[in-house]
Amino acid sequence: MKSIRNLLTATLLTAGALLTAATGVTAASAAEEAAGAPPPGNPGWHHHGGPWHLLSKLDLNAAQKQQIKSIMTAAHPQMQSLHEQMHANMLKLQQTKPTDPNYATIVSQVSQTHGSLSEQMLTQHAEVRAQVFKVLTPAQQTQLATLEAERQAHKHGARGGAPAAE
Repeated sequence: MKSIRNLLTATLLTAGALLTAATGVTAASAAEEAAGAPPPGNPGWHHHGGPWHLLSKLDLNAAQKQQIKSIMTAAHPQMQSLHEQMHANMLKLQQTKPTDPNYATIVSQVSQTHGSLSEQMLTQHAEVRAQVFKVLTPAQQTQLATLEAERQAHKHGARGGAPAAE
C-alpha cells in the first residue's frame, strides 16, 4: 500500500509540475507575442511558447493582431486564476507528509480538484483557440494547421517516439 501511495504521489507531483510548467505561459504573454512584441523579462518565451508562438509566423495584419490581443487579454484573468488554483492545489499535496493519517484522503481530494481544474483549463484554452481561429483567413488557418502538425512531428519524433531535444 505504501509503494502505491509513493507511486501515486510521484505521479501527481510530476503531472502537477508538468501542467504548471505548461500553463506558466500566460494568455497576456501570448497576446504580446501575437502582436509581435516579446514579453518583457522572458527572452526564452519564443522557444517554449507552445502553439501561440506559431501565430507570429502567419503574417497577421494590424487588425488581426489587435483582435487576437483583445481575445488573449479577455481570457487572461480566468487563465491566471486557474493557474493559481492549480498551483495552490499541488502545494497542498506537497506540504502534506505521507505519514499524515489523512494523507490518502488529501491525495484523493487533490487528485479530484486537479482533474476539475485541468478540465477547466483545457476548455478555456480550446475556447480561446477557437476565437483566434475565427480571426484568421482560410489561408492562415491552413498554414496554422500545417505549422501545428510540424510542431507535433518535431516534438514527438518521426515515429511518435520520445520528444526531440529542443
